[in-house]
Amino acid sequence: MRKIWKEFKEFAIKGNAVDLAVGVIIGAAFTGIINSLVKDIIMPPLSLLTGGLDFSNKFMILRAAKDGSMNFNTPADAAKAGAITLNYGNFITLAINFLIVAGAVFLIVRAINRLKQPKHAEPVIKDCPACAMTIPIKATRCPHCTTEFAGQTGA
Repeated sequence: MRKIWKEFKEFAIKGNAVDLAVGVIIGAAFTGIINSLVKDIIMPPLSLLTGGLDFSNKFMILRAAKDGSMNFNTPADAAKAGAITLNYGNFITLAINFLIVAGAVFLIVRAINRLKQPKHAEPVIKDCPACAMTIPIKATRCPHCTTEFAGQTGA
């Protein structure tokens, strides 16, 4: 039992497990932000551009209701009456939402990655061509082998 406990502690404390846990927690919190971005920011202008088109209520009746009726406004109305429906509109809506969320996440990750990229700094060291020791870039003579660099001020 002690061996299992020791192995579990090693697993739980490893960087990968902790990083994964943090990622899941941040992901769960981030879900609300992304859903709000899609629902409150992106979808209203998209709905305006498409003339208020809403796929969520598009469906096809596979079997009529118990009373034989087949004229329903929503899949929920059809289900209440006992009809069997194929709710393709809900699938289309969720697929569109997925594409919007995936695009938003891509843009956010892309921006974060650009912020994390290191700035390219000018080199401050160079290698001596004679002894291969590292020396300051502005050196005109190698302090290790005394090789002189005629007129060189950079690598």
